[in-house]
Amino acid sequence: MTQPAPAVLPDRPSRVRRKADTPSEDGGRSRRRGLEQRRNVTGWLFLIPAAVLILWMNFWPMFQAFLLSLQTGRGSRLTWADPLWYNYARLFDDDIFKMTVQNTFIYLIVQVPIMLVLALVLANLLNDPNLRFKGLWRTAIFLPCAVSLVSYSLVFRTMFATDGIVNDALMGLHFIDSPINWLGQTGTARLVIILGLLWRWTGYNMVFYLAALQNLDYSTLEAARIDGAGSWRTFWYVTIPQLRPMILLTAIMSTNGTIQLFDESWNLTQGGPAYTSMTMSHYLYELSFQKSSNVGYGSAISYVILIMVAILAWIQMKVGDKRD
Repeated sequence: MTQPAPAVLPDRPSRVRRKADTPSEDGGRSRRRGLEQRRNVTGWLFLIPAAVLILWMNFWPMFQAFLLSLQTGRGSRLTWADPLWYNYARLFDDDIFKMTVQNTFIYLIVQVPIMLVLALVLANLLNDPNLRFKGLWRTAIFLPCAVSLVSYSLVFRTMFATDGIVNDALMGLHFIDSPINWLGQTGTARLVIILGLLWRWTGYNMVFYLAALQNLDYSTLEAARIDGAGSWRTFWYVTIPQLRPMILLTAIMSTNGTIQLFDESWNLTQGGPAYTSMTMSHYLYELSFQKSSNVGYGSAISYVILIMVAILAWIQMKVGDKRD
């Protein structure tokens, strides 16, 4: 007997079917897309004026300064140098420029480490919860940063004058027999500038460290104390590693500021005696706006300063950034 052929069953409808989009959902999506586009356009409209101002006020003058560094002449009578890198090659034969580089790096090597160590120590002391009058001490140490550069420079010039209070105090204590010409000798003139920088900027960096100390994980400090670590070992092996990002930040800012130092050299010593306390930025100003108005050569010096700042910041980032 022949068996009947099996009946062909119709395909089962899929259990899960995509729900058809309704007109209301299509309209909602299109409205959301339109709202996102309007927000993007609004954001760009707010950004464009700021971007144009940055390009116009910052990058365009930088480009003009680079073009000026390729020109020679006095005042507004400038011509293209032959060769174009003449101003940069001239730097290697400029003894005054070499002296200003030496002076600037003396300030950098001596002042920056002392300032950062002092700021770190002061921040650690002022972070003590049992310290009385913490607000007063913090304000007193930070206050020099709020003083005008010109004002404090004039005060320092008066203090370190031949008949100033510093000589009077040292003679009264019988440390010296005759007044010292602090601003008229190379070593002491540099010392006065370093003291002025320390007085003004130590409190500024202390605030950064104080803020970082108040955000530390105190469980690590408690664990170190439980393990028997003293105050010094806890500070060196627990606190300092956690402050490394802030130390790197302050080191880069302090280095960049010292390389571009101008106010102290100009207001305290006028670069004297005989350029031995003058900084690179002070020399740049003198060349461009005072004696002979050699803006081409001054622009070349400004780009050398820029390159130094970039190289030192890159080195500090490579040395100080230990992230994996």
